[in-house]
Amino acid sequence: MKKDIEGFIENLSSEKGYSPNTCRGYKNDLMEFCKYLTESNLPLDPQKIDGLVIRSYLGFLHKKDKKTSIARKLSALRSFFRFMLKTGGLKENPAEGVLTPKRNKTIPDYLSVDDMFRLLDIPQNDTILGKRNQAILETLYSTGVRIAELAGLNISNVDFHSGIIRVLGKGNKERLVPIGEKALSAIKRYLAKRTKKEGKPSLESPLFINNRGGRLTTRSMARILENTLKKSGLAHRISPHGIRHTFATHMLDAGADLRVLQELLGHATLSTTQQYTHVSIDRLMEVYDKAHPRSGGK
Repeated sequence: MKKDIEGFIENLSSEKGYSPNTCRGYKNDLMEFCKYLTESNLPLDPQKIDGLVIRSYLGFLHKKDKKTSIARKLSALRSFFRFMLKTGGLKENPAEGVLTPKRNKTIPDYLSVDDMFRLLDIPQNDTILGKRNQAILETLYSTGVRIAELAGLNISNVDFHSGIIRVLGKGNKERLVPIGEKALSAIKRYLAKRTKKEGKPSLESPLFINNRGGRLTTRSMARILENTLKKSGLAHRISPHGIRHTFATHMLDAGADLRVLQELLGHATLSTTQQYTHVSIDRLMEVYDKAHPRSGGK
């Protein structure tokens, strides 16, 4: 079965264009299932796995994992067995009839406008790294891109004249995202520092680099945000993905169309974007109370 998993992961990478992070996530989930089979003295043979085995695995996960995590792991199993069906390794998908656990609806974590501005106004060192850190934070909030998309940017992906960045998203889908003047200015200051020290970098070199000249990792970017949060004194802790939530929420609050937001965020379906409508309900109620003649809010 482990050999079949390797073939499946290779298919995700080469045929479907999934990112290394996504492929790694699928592999980890499937290897965890293999570990469960081994520890439960069940055969590591896809032909001998049925719905009962899948349900017993979900019962095991229920004791230690969140519902969102269980749903993701079941989705990984479904995709793997679907691949086995296509390649002739199975005659039916044992995970197909297993119901996905209902997810608890959670409101995405985000910062208020004041808190976001406070975070961005934290002074950074007047060095290459300081200018880089400022540019990273400004670009995250200005564009709402995923942290992996930000890390993957090259200098050529930034159109300074048009105020657009070219982003390679999930499934190698490219999209154009507007970027604000504050973020562009921060990038320009950072690149000016780099040029002064190293000479003009190639357009195809990574936009954000570490102190050794290599592409900055998503983990390092998360650490930059974490360190800046500590300096800000904000009680609210937030991840890079939380900055993406913040971007989306502030856009909706300012009247952005949901379909436009879907395009900006690179969501495949509108239902994914609709999660942000929950955090804007207070604003909607405020507008309703002010505008509707029979609301009782006047």
